[in-house]
Amino acid sequence: MAVLLFAITAPVAFPQTVAVQTGNTPAAKDQFFTGLVTAIDDESLTVSRAATGKNSSTKTFVVNEATRFEGGKPQVRARVTVRYVTNEDGDLAVHVILRRAPK
Repeated sequence: MAVLLFAITAPVAFPQTVAVQTGNTPAAKDQFFTGLVTAIDDESLTVSRAATGKNSSTKTFVVNEATRFEGGKPQVRARVTVRYVTNEDGDLAVHVILRRAPK
């Protein structure tokens, strides 16, 4: 009985799955990166983070007129959290939150 029930419902569910996979490319997913600003200019923002016992990593983000800065524009050595999306131009900073200004 269970095999018969599966055979009846499986063909109905399969075309729905295929339609989702063959549609348009998925929208860019927001990602987050927190660390210290190592460089900033009008077109880019570089942030580095180091975790104890783990490898450090550095990311450079594209900054444009649509990038929102919360708490002011950061300076070098400021702690920030960057919300970004990856597209054909690279990692685009969507929202930059100033967590702590440099001392």
